[in-house]
Amino acid sequence: MFVHHVYFWLQHPERVEDRAALVAGLRKLSKVGTIRQHHIGVPAATDRGVIDNSYSVSWMLIFDTPEDQDSYQVDPIHLQFVKECSPLWSKVVVYDSIDA
Repeated sequence: MFVHHVYFWLQHPERVEDRAALVAGLRKLSKVGTIRQHHIGVPAATDRGVIDNSYSVSWMLIFDTPEDQDSYQVDPIHLQFVKECSPLWSKVVVYDSIDA
């Protein structure tokens, strides 16, 4: 299993329409065939010292193999998502993990 977790910081986090546009783009992106499972999230209302809830939207993907994730990166749907939605964000952080 390969987990690809992406955190997006919007350029204008106060704009509800920007978050809605990013979420809509992620829903389109979920159609990439190599994705086994996906989750679109926003920060939970939790408050502990170890929690970073400064991001706007999270995007977690599960792939069967690292090769499936590599294929996702160059899939035309992913490339179109980046082209259309990248003006919305100011920062992106990715955490990839595999089975221990």
